[in-house]
Amino acid sequence: MDMNIQKYIAFIKTVEYGSFTKAAEMLNYSQSGISRMINDLEKEWGVSLLERGRSGVRLTSDGLKLLPFAKSMCSEYRKLQTQVEELNGLKSGLIRIGTFSSVATHWLPKIISRFQKDYPNIDYELLLGDYAEIEKWISEGRVDFGFVRLPTLPEFETFLLEEDKLLVVLPENHPLADCDYFPVKELCEYPFMLLQRSVKADTADIFEKYNITPKIHFTTWDDYAIMSMVESGLGISILPQLILQRIPYRIVTKELEIPAYRKIALGLRDKKNTSLAVKQFLDYIRYR
Repeated sequence: MDMNIQKYIAFIKTVEYGSFTKAAEMLNYSQSGISRMINDLEKEWGVSLLERGRSGVRLTSDGLKLLPFAKSMCSEYRKLQTQVEELNGLKSGLIRIGTFSSVATHWLPKIISRFQKDYPNIDYELLLGDYAEIEKWISEGRVDFGFVRLPTLPEFETFLLEEDKLLVVLPENHPLADCDYFPVKELCEYPFMLLQRSVKADTADIFEKYNITPKIHFTTWDDYAIMSMVESGLGISILPQLILQRIPYRIVTKELEIPAYRKIALGLRDKKNTSLAVKQFLDYIRYR
């Protein structure tokens, strides 16, 4: 579905429900995705559409004038879409995606589910790899686009998606399990389990910046193995927050005293020359 129309629908549903949260639930987006869409509309149109208050959201006077036109646009677009799809629409196609496991687990299922409702005959190929492999697949054209960590190769077009916080992972009985923020200097005081997917681990910048040499006892690119080792009391680790959603392990996570992040972005060679299906799918990712 055309992303401008998605923005109009987000606007209409938010007004209907009086809440970003309820509109997000109905449209299967995150609350921040709905909020971003409406902010984008306000920028495009140069007006304020909604007043945001404690009791929810309500229309501004400008919003009230524009709402009927947005509704009319959505109605006409549905008719247009039916005709276009019959002529050359996304009746079939393949989207090839390079991804690492946490994105494949926590982001892609919802995005693909939403996309499938609009375009049920598109097929998907997911290639799972580390950061360097994904960059190679994008460069060679093996995938249409990939999820990368910034900085990435300079020839790619990139779109920053999220700054994924890096958290310290501890066994439940660790001496610092009750601390508010984990002191950086303490990282070298305990055996360390290193998650390393490619040449440079996510934690490398932290160690370089603070001149820390951790006692690395175990290195793997399997995040579940790391969590299991930490649970068993074999050491501590640092993992991205995205990995630490819905986990079955008895472990404690702590923010560092000085926050650290990995920057997750979309990377592709040339958006202009991608297929219609891929262009549409990229918009669904940006407003996930």
